[in-house]
Amino acid sequence: MTTARPHSADLNSARRSREWSELPTTEPVDLLVVGGGVTGAGIALDAASRGLSVVLAEKHDLAFGTSRWSSKLVHGGLRYLASGSVGIAHESAVERGVLIEHTAPHLVRALPQVMPLLPGVSRPNAALVRAGFLAGDALRIAARTSATSLPRSRRLPAERVLEYAPGVARSGLRGGLAFWDGQLSDDVRLVVALARTAAAYGARVLTRCAATDVTGGGAVLRDELTGGTAQLNARTVINAAGVWAGKVAPEIGLRPSRGAHLVFSQEVFGPLTAGLTVPVPGETNRFVFALPAPERRVYVGLTDEEAPGEIPDVPHATDGEIDFLLATLNTALHQPLGREDLLGTFAGLRPLLDSGSGRTADVSRKHAVITGRDGLVSVVGGKLTTYRRMAEDALDAALARAERAGRPLAAGPCRTRRLPLVGAADRPTLARVAAPPRLVGRYGVEAVDVLAEAEGEPELLRPVADDVETIGAELRYAVRREGALDVSDLLDRRTRVGLGATARSRAEQLARELLGR
Repeated sequence: MTTARPHSADLNSARRSREWSELPTTEPVDLLVVGGGVTGAGIALDAASRGLSVVLAEKHDLAFGTSRWSSKLVHGGLRYLASGSVGIAHESAVERGVLIEHTAPHLVRALPQVMPLLPGVSRPNAALVRAGFLAGDALRIAARTSATSLPRSRRLPAERVLEYAPGVARSGLRGGLAFWDGQLSDDVRLVVALARTAAAYGARVLTRCAATDVTGGGAVLRDELTGGTAQLNARTVINAAGVWAGKVAPEIGLRPSRGAHLVFSQEVFGPLTAGLTVPVPGETNRFVFALPAPERRVYVGLTDEEAPGEIPDVPHATDGEIDFLLATLNTALHQPLGREDLLGTFAGLRPLLDSGSGRTADVSRKHAVITGRDGLVSVVGGKLTTYRRMAEDALDAALARAERAGRPLAAGPCRTRRLPLVGAADRPTLARVAAPPRLVGRYGVEAVDVLAEAEGEPELLRPVADDVETIGAELRYAVRREGALDVSDLLDRRTRVGLGATARSRAEQLARELLGR
């Protein structure tokens, strides 16, 4: 799964400074991408791998916005199938297969999702869910994803449910239903891998770089670290700013919705080795999920609430969302959990295209590509699983617009359906990597390079705090190879140490030291 690449995949402050200073001031680049989330990074990779010259401008950091606040699932679209959106469901299943079998097998694993059959789940509702799981099996087959990658759904006896989820209520438990879906080791890991792979194909990836006065022909770029500015001309421009897309292209109407999660320790679940699926009482197609996560944690979500008004840099879960998630989760647990058990919370905003009516939960998740009168191409909506298809559609629209304008770009065909990201390899190769499985699941074959960053300093092979698994060598690797520029980049994005306030506090000093070196 290797492909020759003409440039280094390393991102760091030295490369950023050099590429900023070398921005062309006369000849335009082929493509400017505004936004460094999963879609923007995916567009940069698609374009660079087709042979185009690319600049990606991100005001903050890679995956600063919605892309780091997902449920970390690479899912096959069962929810969309249930609502009749067969096309979106099939697209999700296809893209899930691309990730788990071809482009990022090191970052995506098969995760069993278990719904315990408790007294609150009637037999008709259980039959409906079982039918949905069987339809999900059919989607997997239609997407040509092997059962080796994602096993078929099945019924489970009660004792097997308790093996997966020891914290489930015993009383009245009559077994369970299981369905396998994809889970990312972490969503930021995917974005960073995309950006680094794009850099390996020559894309200039500029974080802390704001784009203003954006048009279809370029933008003014501002270095947020130095205050310097540069006019960058581009043959085509794509707005992939997510929930901020309307600030880049004011004619776009978005209707953000907030999805909130709770963060718990694995210990309170017993531990949890599968996703726990809990039906929301009174609704037929809505569930709360408890998902095993890195750093011995569990993420519980998801809400879908209207989020009008000014868009915050970092959204927060509301008291109502916390109460809703706890109440729903506790319907399935032997020992109810309370706020005192929380390690933290996080929330993200979905960049949904405003359809004018109904609940945000009912707004279509299909992405939209919109070309403005000045030629600026914007891509909104969609979801993390389908980022690659969104990127392909947006770039194709930009190329078509350039063709119509009489300025065609010499781009090759899309390659990203089979193009492996940095660190990727087939599963037998990954199993032979001489590094702990946790690191292989985050870095793939590059896990040995992460360990090498310790450079004879044993303390960098130890966890950065007592209650997390991240080691110091990962922080150094993030500085030298992954473009981390400050403490927040290290603790809140390249790793998830920052989701626990105590762990973050304990790790800050080491993070500062490594940045200073």
